[in-house]
Parts: sequence; C-alpha cells; structure tokens
Amino acid sequence: MKHRLDHLVLCVHDLNAARALYERLGFTTTPPAEHPFGTGNSLIQLDGNFLELLAVIAPDKIPPPKTGDFGFAARARAFLESREGMALLALDSTDARRDLAAFQAAGLTTYAPIDFSRGTTLPDGSAATVSFSLAVTTVANMPEAAFFVCQQHEPENFWRREYQQHENGATRVGEVIMAAPAPQTVAGFLERMSGGEVTSEPGQVTITLGQDRISVLGPARFAKRFPGTPFDPDTPIFAGFHLLVADLAASEARLRQGGIAIKGEPGRPWIGPEDTHGVIIELGTESS
Repeated sequence: MKHRLDHLVLCVHDLNAARALYERLGFTTTPPAEHPFGTGNSLIQLDGNFLELLAVIAPDKIPPPKTGDFGFAARARAFLESREGMALLALDSTDARRDLAAFQAAGLTTYAPIDFSRGTTLPDGSAATVSFSLAVTTVANMPEAAFFVCQQHEPENFWRREYQQHENGATRVGEVIMAAPAPQTVAGFLERMSGGEVTSEPGQVTITLGQDRISVLGPARFAKRFPGTPFDPDTPIFAGFHLLVADLAASEARLRQGGIAIKGEPGRPWIGPEDTHGVIIELGTESS
C-alpha cells in the first residue's frame, strides 16, 4: 500500500520557544498539548499533513524500557541528548494494525502497536479528545531515524481550518529531505516501508508517494542543494523538508519581516537549521 506524508516529528528542547520561533516564521501553531507518556506538542496543521513540535515535558512519566515496545518518548529524549531536529517521519494510515502486518510481511523490524489519546483545544477554546494508533518500524543502518504510520480515530476533532491558515502562505509539506553517506543503501527499506516508487541516480534516491516524496541526498547532492550547510552524518538523518506555499514572493517577504535569514538561489529559497531548531526549510510552489 502506498502511503503519503502525514507528519514530521520535530524534537525541540523548549516547546514554548519553538512555538514562538515558528510563529515568527509565519506559522499558526496549535495550543500546547500533553501526551500521557511524558512528551508534549504543538502542531502546525497544513493541507493534509502537519508539523509536530515535540518536547519532553514530564520526564518522570516516560515509561521504562520494555521488550517489544518502541518507547516513543524515550526515543525523543535520547535524540535530544545529541541535537534538536527531525527524529521521526509519520505516514498516513486508515488501519495501523493492517499496516503493522504489512511491515512484518515485508520483513521489517516492528514493535507493539501504540494506542493513545490526549486532550486538544479547539479554535473556539473548547476541549476535545483525539486518539491515535501507531505502527513503528526502524532499520539498523538508520539508527537516527524512525518511521511510523499514524491512524486518527477522531479526525473531526483534529483537523481545523482555523489552524491551517498561515501568514507565510504555507500549504503543505511536499518532500522530506534526508542526508545519507550512501543513499542507495536505504532505498530498499524506504520502498518496502512506504509502498512508494523508487528512482535511483548517482548520489540520490527518491521515493515517490503520489504527490509527495522522500529524497535521500548524498554529500555532493546535498552540498549543491544547500551550499554552506555542514554535512557530517555517519548514518542517514532527516535533514529538513520542502514546504509548498501559495505565493513564493509573499512568503519570502513575510519571513524577512520576521527577521529570518533566507538563503538559496532566486526562486528556491531556504532557511538554515541554525534558525529553525535543527531542520532545513526549503520553500517552493506546486509549479516550481
């Protein structure tokens, strides 16, 4: 089954500081929410996918390691011990347990399914509940990256048009960008995990998921696309994402208004990880 991009988990040390920064970037953020296992989040809802700013807010609530469990919060805490940035990629799901079985049939490493609920604040200030089921998979040669599918059980309480309006004109994430010493070594896993179509060329692997894609860039491709940004991962990492906007010139103007440093060539601007809590944000339009 071919999945699409659902959300990107961006791990940060300070949730309030990250919310303030992303609001300065021109995003609308949702009110903070707390998970039952020690992490908290704030979301940036887009058209069909979203960004999740995630921080450890109650370390005493993080469950101890248990055989067969992924340990979502413990994974986030361990990631933050080395850096901020994107730690996990979620793909969409209408049946997480069916997708878990598909992962297993494909020979992928899997864990016990994760089911949880949390409170949410609707735009009118009222409270509601949202619930999710996750199925996680990892692979040994990508220890800094994890993947999962996310099934929503109350989407009517989650998706809100008011939260999807952004001053920077953001519409959706169209591409997740990875950096890897040898991109071809992860192509097989990404194909089996996502159900996407693989295109391989020297120094780059692309997984096409309908209108979305995952691009894995080797050192030369990464340096050409994001010159001046350090490339030093020993293993594949999530480096950033390509954000689609309605009007590129208007989005650039809004970012400059917020005092954000913009890099890149005309028509393909990007923001460096030093200004975004650890991820590259590249801007583009559907036609670019």
